[in-house]
Amino acid sequence: MASIKCISAAFVFLTLLGSCDVLHHYKRPADLQTEHLFRGHNDHDSSGIAEMPWRELFTDSRLRQLIDEGLQRNYDLKIAVARMESAAASVQQSTLALLPSLSANAQMTHSKPSTAQVRANGVNVSSIPSYNVYALTGTSSWELDIWGKLRSARRANLSAYLKSDAYRRAVQTQLIATIANDYFQLLAYDEQIRIVEASVQNRSKEVDVVRDLKEAAIVTGADVVNSEANVYAASLQLPDLKRSRRELENALSILLALPPDSIARGSFVEQAITADLRTGVPAKLLANRPDVQEAEYAFRNAFDLVNVARAYFYPALTISGTAGFATANTLQHFFDGTFYGSIIGGLTQPIFNQGQNKARLRIARATQQEAYYNFQLSLLTAGKEVSDALYAYDMAKEKQAQRGGQLAALDKASDFTKELLKYTSNTNYTDVLTAEQNLLTAKLSAVNDKLQELQSAVNLYKALGGGWRQ
Repeated sequence: MASIKCISAAFVFLTLLGSCDVLHHYKRPADLQTEHLFRGHNDHDSSGIAEMPWRELFTDSRLRQLIDEGLQRNYDLKIAVARMESAAASVQQSTLALLPSLSANAQMTHSKPSTAQVRANGVNVSSIPSYNVYALTGTSSWELDIWGKLRSARRANLSAYLKSDAYRRAVQTQLIATIANDYFQLLAYDEQIRIVEASVQNRSKEVDVVRDLKEAAIVTGADVVNSEANVYAASLQLPDLKRSRRELENALSILLALPPDSIARGSFVEQAITADLRTGVPAKLLANRPDVQEAEYAFRNAFDLVNVARAYFYPALTISGTAGFATANTLQHFFDGTFYGSIIGGLTQPIFNQGQNKARLRIARATQQEAYYNFQLSLLTAGKEVSDALYAYDMAKEKQAQRGGQLAALDKASDFTKELLKYTSNTNYTDVLTAEQNLLTAKLSAVNDKLQELQSAVNLYKALGGGWRQ
């Protein structure tokens, strides 16, 4: 009883000491750069498209189906979930570390004096019996978390778990954006191939027209050969477009965890993102963007590990106890045998341990500083990506407005040169070739303009942290 009183007194004393400022509590850094992150754009609306579920942003049913399949099958996402399970196990273990440990040991000892010893004492060997001792022992040990070392370790593991969850959500937002961008690019290849194939057909028909003009002595044989070469010039664009389309289908299949195959899809001209592309205030990136949250949880993890390292400089109080039963020769009345028990309180104060505590604290602080810089950098990078996507979207809209005028002018120029070739001598077939090539190039560029608009909207959605909400 005296020992228990002494241990209790030491516990109370150390608890009072523990109320001192040993354990620091996490607060988000006050000097985070959260203003003016979006270059040339100030949206004072607190909400943005990041809060919009991806099903509302994308209206194409085939694209929605592909995203659904990707979220169910993608291996990168499954790897992220496996990381979460590992981190959850660490949280559970660090929570149980606050409780006492308990172990049990069952033992049997067979004893018999040695023959030489018995004969030396002049005793008949056959008259000395052997005997068995049976013992059941329980041992418990408990480290009292006076300075918050175990609690800090638990919070560090919890931050690691939340970091793994943020990583999973970051993988999900990246996956959705990649599937959507690849889908739009695939449709763009379809549209460009359709345009080139139509141009090949039209140029093939023009070869017959040029031959007739040669018979009428309006053009020369060189013009006929040039018209044939013009067909090949357009046809040569098809292999590269088809190869790129096939490779993109294969890459998209891998994202869906499927063998390379064709992808069911709609039409490029039907695609549109009609949502209001509101960004919200830059500070919302802290709540919406998973990789920024991942960086903050990494900083919190490092912060609590500094608390753990600091706690090693203070004494550790451990209470351990042993209790059990022992009996000889019989198990029938085991618990009627001898009961024994002990309790020990130990106080360990580090004095000199080869600089390990100081090194541990310096490493933890350096890691915390590194995590802080990564946290700041993640915010700046997020702001840069939002700014890039916004500007790319605006420039795509501007190009489309100007491209319409260019297409109309080039279409007229192509028609005019063909008519002039037929009825006047004020032009030659080279002008026709130039006009047709310029028109084809502009049509293909118009597809890229719309593709840039669609992909910029997707990239803005991802940059703002959209995609992980259902």
